[in-house]
Amino acid sequence: MTMATGYLSLVLHAHLPFVRHPEDPTVMEERWLFEAITGTYLPLVQVLEGLVSDGIPYRITVSLSAPLIAMLTDDLLKERYARHLDELIELSGKELDRTQPEPHYHKLARMYWDRFQSLRHTWRCHEGNLVHAFRGLQEAGRVEVITSNATHAFFPLMDRNWAAMRAQVHTAADQYEEHFGRRPRGMWLAECGYAPGCDELLREAGIRYFLADTHALQNADRPAVRGVYAPLYCPTGVAAFGRDPESSEQVWSAKEGYPGDPLYRDFYRDIGFDLPMDYIGPYVHPEGFRMYTGIKYHAITHDKLHDKWPYDPDAARARVGMHASHFRGNREKQAQALAAGMDRPPILIAPYDAELFGHWWFEGPLFINDVLRQLHFDQQTVETITPGDYLDRHPTNQVATPSLSSWGAKGYGAYWCNETNAWTWRHVHVAGERMVELARSRPDADGVARRALNQAARELMLAQSSDWPFIMTTGSTVPYATRRFNEHTVRFNRLYDEIKAGRIDEDHLADLEAKDNIFPHVDYRLYAT
Repeated sequence: MTMATGYLSLVLHAHLPFVRHPEDPTVMEERWLFEAITGTYLPLVQVLEGLVSDGIPYRITVSLSAPLIAMLTDDLLKERYARHLDELIELSGKELDRTQPEPHYHKLARMYWDRFQSLRHTWRCHEGNLVHAFRGLQEAGRVEVITSNATHAFFPLMDRNWAAMRAQVHTAADQYEEHFGRRPRGMWLAECGYAPGCDELLREAGIRYFLADTHALQNADRPAVRGVYAPLYCPTGVAAFGRDPESSEQVWSAKEGYPGDPLYRDFYRDIGFDLPMDYIGPYVHPEGFRMYTGIKYHAITHDKLHDKWPYDPDAARARVGMHASHFRGNREKQAQALAAGMDRPPILIAPYDAELFGHWWFEGPLFINDVLRQLHFDQQTVETITPGDYLDRHPTNQVATPSLSSWGAKGYGAYWCNETNAWTWRHVHVAGERMVELARSRPDADGVARRALNQAARELMLAQSSDWPFIMTTGSTVPYATRRFNEHTVRFNRLYDEIKAGRIDEDHLADLEAKDNIFPHVDYRLYAT
């Protein structure tokens, strides 16, 4: 096979905050996981396994964040999701009856009935373990699975406590190895947040590369001679791959991006809000709060003179193929233009939040499917590879230190530290310093003391989640984010006081271990270095 003119590296980052409430099955935020499994993770598994079955030699990178791995392998959450999927099938069956007099809506009700049945079949084929499904795709040679730092902590605002950052890296890498039988080759630093020097922690954990935003490479401590179209090696030898803005813009942009096409399914119009409560009541919150069900009958439309159009899945399907062709053709042109001035094929890093594909953009998994099939059958210019593949083929790269950066608004830390959430950081820093103090003063704890120290580490990491300040900035579900941050901070401080005093409340400790059971094999001694 001749060398391609350029490489395309699609990277899908799947992440949700750790939301698990054994004490209350009605907490609405658990639906975040259920909606993402139904909208994105199961459809993505179906698409990627279908490509394998058809012999399409694609390569794609999927980042499963450490909190998401914990939730996808949790028996309680798997049981609750299975029940949720059964209820969706029951509701779609009722919709088949209700929409009988309306042929177009009846056709859509049939689409949902078939879709949910298909998703349940895939779920059951994998015995509810989607992490195992992605491991199978990795072992088939088609997907490179990477992970994130432990609770998606935002490193650019944590670099006063390197022990806390180290624990985030090692805990996630150890969890990944437990589930995938190997160390992760790459790590998605939360929000693509890079702080100079944190690559040393990655190197120590056996991580070979991370993803960064465009300006991290553009503003490196020396000019990146190949721009973002080849990685930089940090002085530690860990590679930084920069996001290609052109390919990202075509999918992400609110104005030019494909997901905003008027023929595509509208996310916000849902029967959970449209239908009478005496009908929809059993499928929304038991206290009568309306919620998304996932059954949506309307297109985006963009026609200000009329109500939303009914969704036409055939027209949307045709538009997916056109958009995939447009995306593929632009990558060919881009690769040809860039290759003329480079000594090797340029790599186009196209990273996205995985939940865009399917959850937010209903047709997104079909777009991934069509892009990968077209790249195989319809051209020979661009080859799909992963960042790990690139390092195997091109092990010699420029050395430079990327700049502190993120892919958030304005590119640095303003989204995670502003007037809505700055108050959280003093608590994060003090708790981190206290955790280091505990670990260094008790290097050989055992029994209940060791359990308490490990639980303190869990509570600290859960408080460090970048999701809480993110939600505070966006203004959505702020009371929940505030409650979660305060709960984990209070729980940590109580454990700290009990450990220091040598009087640990075992009943309270057992309750926390049952509620906040993320990272069962965490080792508090990571904070001692």
